[in-house]
Amino acid sequence: VSMLAYSAQDLILEPFAGAVYGWTPGESTQLAGSQHAGVFVGMLLVAIVTSVFKGTPVASLKGWVVGGCLASAAAMLGLVLAALAGGGSWPLEKNVFLLGVANGAFSIAAIASMMTLASHGRGAREGTRMGLWGAAQAIAFGMGGFLGTALVDVAQWLGGPAGLPYAFVFGLEALGFVVAPWLALRTTFGRAAAPRRGAPLPAGVLAESRT
Repeated sequence: VSMLAYSAQDLILEPFAGAVYGWTPGESTQLAGSQHAGVFVGMLLVAIVTSVFKGTPVASLKGWVVGGCLASAAAMLGLVLAALAGGGSWPLEKNVFLLGVANGAFSIAAIASMMTLASHGRGAREGTRMGLWGAAQAIAFGMGGFLGTALVDVAQWLGGPAGLPYAFVFGLEALGFVVAPWLALRTTFGRAAAPRRGAPLPAGVLAESRT
């Protein structure tokens, strides 16, 4: 869900800057650079903080995933306002850079979390789990790009101000970034992992089973 929200604006951000803000192709292309720079900063931030403050709540991957998704939702709401404003003095490039920082933070934390979770459960399944996760990520990324452009076209066909179709898609992305951490916290990611089959149980569990 988060990757679907992550990629839905990928193909419409530059046309949005041109159609609503009147940016030239050269100016709108810089938005992608700003976002990618933000993604790098977000990834670097997570790597540094989790290394320096290892073992503290600040270094929790779960916190970075949830916080990164919610920060991404806030940045997407900023783009909704930018689209509804229809141009003017909105700091669009800064908004996109902050979106990139939030995206980078949640994505690198999600990857690290998946690597940790791959070893949970029945043994000799790590490769399958990583493969399924990678496939789900790739499918969501491709669907996001397609759905983002398709929804903009449908909304434009229905009529309205030039920025309204883009605001609609950006709003759906913000919703996705809110749903994603909620789903994550309802899975093994948000709870203690089940012991691996065949692995020795903790002493407390053994004592309770004997009782």
